[in-house]
Amino acid sequence: MSIARKAVGIVLVFALFSCRAPIGPIAAAAPAGGLRTMRYVSGSPDAAAAWARKLRTQLNVLLKIDDLVTAKKPIPPAPKTISSEKRDKYVLHIMEINSTADRRIRIALTVPNDLKGPAPAVVAIGGHSSTHLSCLESAKGYYRFAHVLSEKGYVTISTSVSRHKTFDRDKRILMGERLWDLMRCVDYLESRKDVDARRIGCGGLSLGGEMAMWLGGMDTRMKATVSSGFLTTMDQLEHNHCRCWKFPGLRGLVDFADLYALTAPRALQCQNGLKEKPTWFSVPLARKTLKEIAPAYADLKKPGNLEFVAHKGGHEIDLPSLVAFFDKHLK
Repeated sequence: MSIARKAVGIVLVFALFSCRAPIGPIAAAAPAGGLRTMRYVSGSPDAAAAWARKLRTQLNVLLKIDDLVTAKKPIPPAPKTISSEKRDKYVLHIMEINSTADRRIRIALTVPNDLKGPAPAVVAIGGHSSTHLSCLESAKGYYRFAHVLSEKGYVTISTSVSRHKTFDRDKRILMGERLWDLMRCVDYLESRKDVDARRIGCGGLSLGGEMAMWLGGMDTRMKATVSSGFLTTMDQLEHNHCRCWKFPGLRGLVDFADLYALTAPRALQCQNGLKEKPTWFSVPLARKTLKEIAPAYADLKKPGNLEFVAHKGGHEIDLPSLVAFFDKHLK
């Protein structure tokens, strides 16, 4: 059964990546005292690994997904195919899988034609206002990077994390639900025989770049992560930005540099555009933040696995760098 390709209009950047007002009563200013108690401090490889384990444990509690992460009985994905469309070099499947025991999510899965063995896979993550098809279909900002990867032999998977509603307000928070949905995409990839579980990566733009940071840092199954249009500091995002990134207890533990450092020693590429607004994700601020990430890679003896791309564009993905990075680390 086939589905018609969804027409994707020209969408302005502010519409793609804009955000609603902050969710809930979050203070505009950073809390007084005790900031970054889990800031990364350079040390031995063993100390770096111990820091990462401890921080992930604390963050899972703050994200309110610790019960899901540590559950002894995994939730089966229970995939259901809604529709399939044969394209030139791959098949697009629109599907549903279980996120939790009582909530299902919609995904877009691409499987290359004529695979000769398990393939590398990428979780493609859209920004604000995106859908599960944006990374595949949108030429503006995303440059259809999931489509390009699919044509090069990658399996790709995408779900929408752009919502500002928490489905289970009694038990979860927004950022925790977003991250868990992405982790469930990884679970499903691992369950497929046509995916090489040792070669899974993730990439995204704007909010998608933020969620790539979270997924790459918190899920050690990610071998390679591309975070585009997000490398910055929490201070920068406290004013004149959507603060859906913020939740109680976060700033007491870390800044974004520490979350990125959780990816070490696995491969990480951050991209920021030279035409970004100074009040957005500027290259100078990105370079400053990068200096706080680099010690973790040096301590774990993999400094070459950390890359920064200052491209000539604005708030968008640098497609050639993204493809080359995944080819280097996943193919």
